[in-house]
Amino acid sequence: MIHSKLSAKRQRPSSLGAAALVLAAILAAGCAGTAKDPTAGWSTDKIYTQAREDASIGAYEKAIPLFEKLEGRAAGTPLAQQAQLEKAYAQYKNGDHAQAIATLDRFIKLHPASPAQDYALYLKGLINFNDNLGLLGNLIRKDLSDSDQKAAKESFESFRQLSSRYPESRYTPDARQRMSYIVNSLAKSEVNVARFYYSRGAYVAAINRAQSAIIEFRDVPAIEEAMFILYRSYDALGMADLRDDARRVMEKSYPQSSFLGKGVSGPERAWYRFW
Repeated sequence: MIHSKLSAKRQRPSSLGAAALVLAAILAAGCAGTAKDPTAGWSTDKIYTQAREDASIGAYEKAIPLFEKLEGRAAGTPLAQQAQLEKAYAQYKNGDHAQAIATLDRFIKLHPASPAQDYALYLKGLINFNDNLGLLGNLIRKDLSDSDQKAAKESFESFRQLSSRYPESRYTPDARQRMSYIVNSLAKSEVNVARFYYSRGAYVAAINRAQSAIIEFRDVPAIEEAMFILYRSYDALGMADLRDDARRVMEKSYPQSSFLGKGVSGPERAWYRFW
């Protein structure tokens, strides 16, 4: 028992020292957590002005938290709505596309009667559109993957809502042009896949993708080639009736088609090998 008490006495200073260290760490953490907010005494107008200045010179990482502060301090006012929209734009320019879209989705849901709804829809469509512009503009060399198609379709849907709900909006003419571009690009993606299958002799797969493009998309240039792939694939499989039907439809729909001049036995390379 004596030995045990002596041991306890020897350990007490060490325990007290450890407790003191823990307490000091807690106090230090508390001090760090209560660091002074440099905007604490700023008016909402000053916060907004500074955030706009930072954004104007490309300092989006500084602007974003200021817009967030403004959202809180000006809650329930038009200024808070403006801050939310400008934060979304700053996030977009800063490369935080997912965050920007989340901010816009929240704005669209919370402020359905806002006069800036058209801009919110346009910006959301633009973010998804530009996020895939490199692929959309280079479809001859690379097809859109499923995820890329999803973003393109979401972009189209935002532009569609904008043009249908706000036909007189200043953003609607541009949105409609981008919608046409997206639709034709998605159709091209399907046709590219169909062409790839045809070039590999996978004629059934080529037929399926060509039919998918024809059914899903209407009145876009890419459908002409989809019809031609359908016609050539049926011919390659020896399905004469379906081949002839496809040719009749193509002759009626595209009487001046350059594809028809190639003929069934024409050279393959000039048609589908662009690379």
